[in-house]
Amino acid sequence: MSSATLINGKEKAQQLTLTIKETTAQLKKEGIVPGLAVVIIGEDPASQVYVRNKKRTAEECGFFSIQHTLNADAAQQEVLNLIQTLNQDDSIHGILVQLPLPKHLNEELITQSIIPEKDVDGFHYINIGRLAAGDIDNAFVPCTPAGCMLMIEDHLGKDLSGLQATVVGRSNIVGKPMASLLLQANATITICHSRTKDLPSVVKNSDIVVAAVGRPNMIKGDWIKPGAVVIDVGINRVSVEENGEMKSKLTGDVDFKEVSLHASAITPVPGGVGPMTIAMLMFNTLRSAKKSSVK
Repeated sequence: MSSATLINGKEKAQQLTLTIKETTAQLKKEGIVPGLAVVIIGEDPASQVYVRNKKRTAEECGFFSIQHTLNADAAQQEVLNLIQTLNQDDSIHGILVQLPLPKHLNEELITQSIIPEKDVDGFHYINIGRLAAGDIDNAFVPCTPAGCMLMIEDHLGKDLSGLQATVVGRSNIVGKPMASLLLQANATITICHSRTKDLPSVVKNSDIVVAAVGRPNMIKGDWIKPGAVVIDVGINRVSVEENGEMKSKLTGDVDFKEVSLHASAITPVPGGVGPMTIAMLMFNTLRSAKKSSVK
């Protein structure tokens, strides 16, 4: 039987979206409509679902939302030209290129071609640098870590002084920015990865565990310190047998059933981090629109 409190990301995302919607309505009275442009290249089914969800949420918030769909074999220059056009379009405040990209495209070149002021994903090196330097007021924070941080604050408060936090995974999209946010909240940080020795014992010392490795059910119950808060960023599709049939199911990087017996609070997959990521994308786009109005 689970003893952990379920961190309901879906519910929190709905509350945040409602606030964004209300602020957007006020902004519209001043003649400013937040604009979000999503660029998707190719027909990857998972990407199509994510883009649909983002577009739907943007429209729900009252944003101007536009989607640019390019063929899977689109030339790199075609993508860069489109981004350049969007960079110069005053009706667009946020530009998002849906990842992953087809193999022939240079992801770094494309993501860095979005101007920092419209980089609502927080992937531009200028935004990454501002975050690392603690200049959060002038940075766009990557959406997934930003959403995780709000959920952690709900349970532990904004000041994490004296708490040990471990981030499992060192990506630029989640692991590293997550560590920066936790550090700025005064937590003591450990970042783990594939080269970390004795990973279970490192995780076991942690009051906060953020799992972002992309390996299904990797974090086990006996890795968790009693009472820890566990944030599961992983979204993995696995095959499971139900009533003699093989079915596809989403699962996180955390063994939910086991870990729930030890943690004080845990995010489910799905319904945890995912909805918060989309809500934070809307939050960043709204911020960009507000900043553009005071120039």
